[in-house]
Amino acid sequence: MALFLLYESASGYALLEAHGIDEIGQNTEAVRNSVSDLNRFGKVVKLRSFNPFTSALDALKQCNAISEGLLTDELRTVLETNLPKVKEGKKPKFSLGVSDPKIGSQIAEVTKIPCQSNEFVNELLRGVRLHFDKFVGDLKTGDLEKAQLGLGHSYSRAKVKFNVNRVDNMVIQAIFLLDTLDKDINSFSMRVREWYSWHFPELLKIVNDNYLYAKVAKFIEDKAKLAEDKIPELTDIVGDEDKAKEIVEAAKASMGQDLSPVDLINVHQFAQRVMDLSEYRRKLYDYLVAKMNDIAPNLASLIGEVVGARLISHAGSLTNLAKCPSSTLQILGAEKALFRALKTRGNTPKYGLIFHSSFIGRASSKNKGRMARYLANKCSIASRIDCFSERGTTAFGEKLREQVEERLDFYDKGVAPRKNIDVMKSAIESSDNRDTEIETEEVPVEASGKKAKKKKNKAADEGDDMAVETANGDALDDQKSEKKKKKKEKRKLEQEAEQDNVTNGVADGEVKKKKKDKKDENGEVVEAVSETKKKKKSKS
Repeated sequence: MALFLLYESASGYALLEAHGIDEIGQNTEAVRNSVSDLNRFGKVVKLRSFNPFTSALDALKQCNAISEGLLTDELRTVLETNLPKVKEGKKPKFSLGVSDPKIGSQIAEVTKIPCQSNEFVNELLRGVRLHFDKFVGDLKTGDLEKAQLGLGHSYSRAKVKFNVNRVDNMVIQAIFLLDTLDKDINSFSMRVREWYSWHFPELLKIVNDNYLYAKVAKFIEDKAKLAEDKIPELTDIVGDEDKAKEIVEAAKASMGQDLSPVDLINVHQFAQRVMDLSEYRRKLYDYLVAKMNDIAPNLASLIGEVVGARLISHAGSLTNLAKCPSSTLQILGAEKALFRALKTRGNTPKYGLIFHSSFIGRASSKNKGRMARYLANKCSIASRIDCFSERGTTAFGEKLREQVEERLDFYDKGVAPRKNIDVMKSAIESSDNRDTEIETEEVPVEASGKKAKKKKNKAADEGDDMAVETANGDALDDQKSEKKKKKKEKRKLEQEAEQDNVTNGVADGEVKKKKKDKKDENGEVVEAVSETKKKKKSKS
């Protein structure tokens, strides 16, 4: 049986024919030894045809199709023109060797060409790849390397194309920065409190919030200049008039030491930096919430934006999180405790990062492990929906959150929760309803415009009809009156004929209808022919 080889290079498709397969006996070791030697390998494998790509864009298109296991029209024409034709009902006397079994099955399904992909074929293709520039004489030195480099770059660039609004890397960076800012703001705020407490130690007990303390320290600066006329401004900062008065009273009897103007300027600038960092932290949190609603809306609505972002960050990406089983997701963030427990044969941890969820805190101590396991299960479902669904919706996350609430009630009060299949059906219905609502909101604008046009056209048509009626009004009225008179006269004659038929039928016992001639004003004769007579005529 003849063996042909399909080699997809960066420059084009190449078909090669392997000779002497029977002598070799499909010995993989013999082929592997002869691959490095072009003289030996060239006697076995010879080029049959080479079809170059028309452009770099065409090469990228063919490469994408081959990687996905799809048969393109170009490849099909190459195979059908250069390979022997397969006759129906007869077993082909050749086979085609391919490197990828997926493209081989697609070729066999579409063109009925038998394909094989095994270790022997792979060794032959390895030799073709090694000596390909020698097989194709038109290729110059360096052309193949340039084509491979350009195709590799364009193929990689096409593979990493993504939806800009669904980049989970932004969430990972944002949550890392948020954690770093929390630590930095906390340490800087403590530094401000410690630095300014040398000048005004009583302020520590009055103002507990770090951000508010920095704001007040920036406003007061020198406690000796703080008077009662600044109470309204202090009230605006602190939010409590009594606390503002307490600060002014404490400044009058403060035990702190005086600071030089240079020291006060440095404290003022540092307090301003802490305030700016706090403001930036608030904006970064809003950005994180917005990105989580775009990337993982169901996970965010189920467990919260911050905890969901921490899970994505720890897993590495939303796809990695979606691939994790719920048992792995449950202990994400507690790897050290897990391996320590496995090493010492102690109790393994019940929860990791999902401990920061409010559901775990609300559960009783004996049910925390159960709640963590159930919550991890729902988080795994939500992450998979967010990762693999094409449309973004929070319907599933809201329903999953309702399920977790019901499970909490079940542990506390014994109320039986709903079944998972019923909840998923209701979630699908609600998401479909939301989509239809969005579509109906977009449609009425166009429909109202069409209705307005129709009304205008109707009004114009009615105006034309009115104009025609006013012009020919008298003639139309005369015609209508004559038609109405004729219709009334015909109805009267039909009613009289029916009454006569009924009376005759009662007397004779049979249905008889007579012909009656009556003349109207115009001298017309109206004939009423009975049905029985018609039947008799038809029989005769």
